[in-house]
Amino acid sequence: MSKNNKHVLKKLPAYNLQEVLIVLVIIGILLLLALPNLMPLISKTKSVEAQTQLKFIYNSQTTYRYMYSKYSNELSEIDFEAPKTVQENGTSNYSYEILAATNNSFKAKATAITDFDGDGIFNVWEIDENGTPKQIIKD
Repeated sequence: MSKNNKHVLKKLPAYNLQEVLIVLVIIGILLLLALPNLMPLISKTKSVEAQTQLKFIYNSQTTYRYMYSKYSNELSEIDFEAPKTVQENGTSNYSYEILAATNNSFKAKATAITDFDGDGIFNVWEIDENGTPKQIIKD
């Protein structure tokens, strides 16, 4: 055998299985520590949907009142079609309804259909003829 036929095995620098597993465990622990702190932010972000839709209902109710001198009890009369909920394969996390409507006032409600932080409490927002969404039940 000559010197030219020898194959030299070169060891490449790499991480071994134990090092990779330790890194994954550390990432998992950090996620478990951070997730409870992120839940209020997630709930707040998802509540933007309710506020936006309730403002649309308010604007539609105001237009309806200018035309008919009263507020409507029906979402369909004010041309509001609720977006499909996540239960209906849509993207909405809230269901919408008009609670009361008279000549001079109305109240509409958005109720979360998803418990955002898993505590058993569902987020509820309301709006009235004054046009400011109010959080009634905080998730």
